[in-house]
Amino acid sequence: MQPGDNISLAQFHDWYNNEHGPTRLRLPFIKNGFRFRATDMVNGSASASLPVSPEWLAIYDVTDMAEMKREPYLSLRRDDVKSQREKETMAKITIDRRLYDFVESREKDGYVPLDTLTEADTEVEGKKRILVAIIQTLHPEKDEEFNRWYREEHLPLLSKVPGWLRTRRFVTSAVEPKATREYLSLHEYVSHDGPSGPEFESLNATPWREKVMADVVKDRSRRVYEHYYTFGAAPRDLAHLSSETQTGATVSFTSPDGLTKTLPTSSSSSSHSTHPPLPAIESYITTPDGVTLPYRLEGSTNPNAPLILLSNSILTHYKIWDDFIITFLSSPENCQYRILRYLTRGRSRNCGQQPITLDLLAADVITILDTLRIPKAAALIGVSLGGVTVLNTALKYPERTVTFIACDTNAKSPDGNREVWGQRIAMAESEGEVAADTGEAIIGSQLAEATVRRWFVPEGNDHVDQLERERRMRRVNEMVRGNSMEGFKKGVEALFQYDLREEMGSYTGGKGAFLVGDRDGVLPKTMREMVEMMGKEVGREGEEGSAAEFLVVEGAGHLPMVERPERFEELVSEFLRRC
Repeated sequence: MQPGDNISLAQFHDWYNNEHGPTRLRLPFIKNGFRFRATDMVNGSASASLPVSPEWLAIYDVTDMAEMKREPYLSLRRDDVKSQREKETMAKITIDRRLYDFVESREKDGYVPLDTLTEADTEVEGKKRILVAIIQTLHPEKDEEFNRWYREEHLPLLSKVPGWLRTRRFVTSAVEPKATREYLSLHEYVSHDGPSGPEFESLNATPWREKVMADVVKDRSRRVYEHYYTFGAAPRDLAHLSSETQTGATVSFTSPDGLTKTLPTSSSSSSHSTHPPLPAIESYITTPDGVTLPYRLEGSTNPNAPLILLSNSILTHYKIWDDFIITFLSSPENCQYRILRYLTRGRSRNCGQQPITLDLLAADVITILDTLRIPKAAALIGVSLGGVTVLNTALKYPERTVTFIACDTNAKSPDGNREVWGQRIAMAESEGEVAADTGEAIIGSQLAEATVRRWFVPEGNDHVDQLERERRMRRVNEMVRGNSMEGFKKGVEALFQYDLREEMGSYTGGKGAFLVGDRDGVLPKTMREMVEMMGKEVGREGEEGSAAEFLVVEGAGHLPMVERPERFEELVSEFLRRC
């Protein structure tokens, strides 16, 4: 495809990477998707010998081409389903869309598929993976000879070319037949240096090839591309939302269903923030069992930037991290990070059918990282239920994070937890409050008031301005009050009965931390003990110590990132620097 002169490249890329591509990858029969940029352009156009000149190529692998003629795919192409932005953008670009059926594939031993590579690994010594696309049409009744030549001579010789990785062959799809069938060959090379040299010249000079080119092939075109972007099933491209982009500007976007928003720098920064404005994306991922988990991604526009994942306490929204994030990103050294936060199962009634356990919540974290193509987080940070979730994730999947910070939580469910939470459920149900807009049962004011009083330090806290304290308490109160009743009853089951102490003793991941508000009941004592439960770490000088540190926020209760965000940020930033 080729964008016109009347659209900025930033808007083109934002639309493609954050809207068009992810909506396709969310369909179960579209397994991956890639974008490539032509390298054979001359003064902005393809070379004179080429019949077409689009600079941009997108490729999707589809498990069953018949799905391309069925719902739900067809609905994505209807004007009543497309967003206004999609309709306006597509009116400004030239699109040549083609469907092909798979014929055969051959690959180098040890071949690593492009969609399994990280953003950084798609380049080798600064060179991106190359794709050579060759389209050929044949004279009548020459398919058998063409395919035999390809299989018996051309592919074996091609596999000897330095830098060659894989060749896949396709033919015009039967679901969308054309009068003249095309054969498409996609050759992958490690870099531009691949399709050259004596091996490449020899495979193009055999007598059989010369005969095929003279008597079998009617028309032939060749394009050379380099890898540009790999889609995921959720938007993550912050780079083209930055006002500093070299490709022009884009504007904020909200999808028709309201579930996805892209917020460029001009519209995403907080009015009371002192840090340079950073873009943000709000959208959702879908778990293997069909649960929707909304998320917000913000921070550095570098696609390879280290990422911090934040996990909430039960009954709250990811907005509990707002003040911490504003403070954290006000430090220039912290602007290197991307920050990802999400709504845990139990915030809404869309919780799935299986029982919610800590292992399921840890699996959700991994699903979020996988969907956003994050092989390893720089840190997992969580509080309360989120604290034990990130601890369990670090224990179960130590290769997926550099470190973790578990806040205000327990290694083992306290005795009687089921009964205590049962009483809280009964309190909320007895009030019978429902959401004004949906009529859904919600937690209501009674449990919200009791919960917030339990979580916050009483009045007279010298560390917190009282007006600010009241503002923060009101915000958390509204979060708790509006939580789905059905979601709460299911989500709280994760806290009924668990015990991570044995796994903590055999922990082999990077150094972690246990952080607690010093006014959070017995947790300062029990979390100090959790440090000693962790596996041992050998220091640089050979000394042995716990694989975790103990951090305390003075004058804070159960939500230290809310009650004292500045002090919380200091401890987190200092710990990350040590890691």
